[in-house]
Amino acid sequence: MLRSLHVAATGMAAEEAQLDAISNNLSNSNTVGFKKVRADFQDLMYQTVQAAGAQATATTQLPTGLQVGTGVRMVSTTRLQGQGSIQQTNNPLDLAIQGNGFFVVQQADGTPAYTRDGSLHTDAQGRIVTTDGSPLEPPISIPANATNVTIGADGTVSVTTQGQTTPTQVGQFQIANFINPSGLSASGQNLFTATAASGDAQVGTPGTDGRGSVQQGSIEQSNVDVVEEMVGLISAQRAYEIDTKVVSAADQMLQSVTQLR
Repeated sequence: MLRSLHVAATGMAAEEAQLDAISNNLSNSNTVGFKKVRADFQDLMYQTVQAAGAQATATTQLPTGLQVGTGVRMVSTTRLQGQGSIQQTNNPLDLAIQGNGFFVVQQADGTPAYTRDGSLHTDAQGRIVTTDGSPLEPPISIPANATNVTIGADGTVSVTTQGQTTPTQVGQFQIANFINPSGLSASGQNLFTATAASGDAQVGTPGTDGRGSVQQGSIEQSNVDVVEEMVGLISAQRAYEIDTKVVSAADQMLQSVTQLR
């Protein structure tokens, strides 16, 4: 009975962790470029009372063993990299990546970070930056007298200035791919950083070597399915309630034992 209390407690802790993941997904259902997270669990070690194949008699062996489980634990959160829906905005500096890859962002300390958030702007120097003011890498600047900005599927940025009819190329976006994008470390502000698990960034031209293409005038919505998350929420809540019933049942059995004369 004491073991059942511990096992049920691990289940309750696991469902709390599941709720944490679901609540974060739902909170970011409108975050541009957000990728939902799935909580992954493993069963804990088993107490082996009798091993399968142990000698039952002088001539026979046990066909099955006797093992008692000790519960569950959360081992990881997997970020699911499925494509979010594309929303047209008609803003020339809104970009969506169709396919794999991330925009490369230069952080304040000079190190690179990576994002799917393509809601871009220009700063006081004309540089294309993210919503928090971080410039993209390589840096791209839009002239102050530009009247039109065109960004091709390959990331090429061309501008038309006053008095000109022929567009001038001012830069090209780069896309970074990773062998294991789920191994990236989320650092907030819609940014990710590379880790030993993700591998090094493979930066190149959009649309090449498995990299996605760029779509101008659009942004990628979160890939969170609110209905699916609500179903997961209900399931986690019911599992938590069942674990509490186990605790209650074990408590009643222990109470009966203490009342024995």
